[in-house]
Amino acid sequence: MAFIKALIPGFLLTWIVSGILGSNGSRGGMLAIEHTFIQGHDFYWSWALFLAATGLAWALFWMMDS
Repeated sequence: MAFIKALIPGFLLTWIVSGILGSNGSRGGMLAIEHTFIQGHDFYWSWALFLAATGLAWALFWMMDS
């Protein structure tokens, strides 16, 4: 259950950080921020940042459940 709860903060952190860095023209280095188009909506996204943020949130929620 901790993993499901971790998806929301992982998504939000990725969306906000990628949006700020990507709109300033940065690629984010190892974050590999890319400009993405899905069904007419464009936004910036980084899978590396999403996995790291979700993993961190998962660990925090797992420690709180124990």
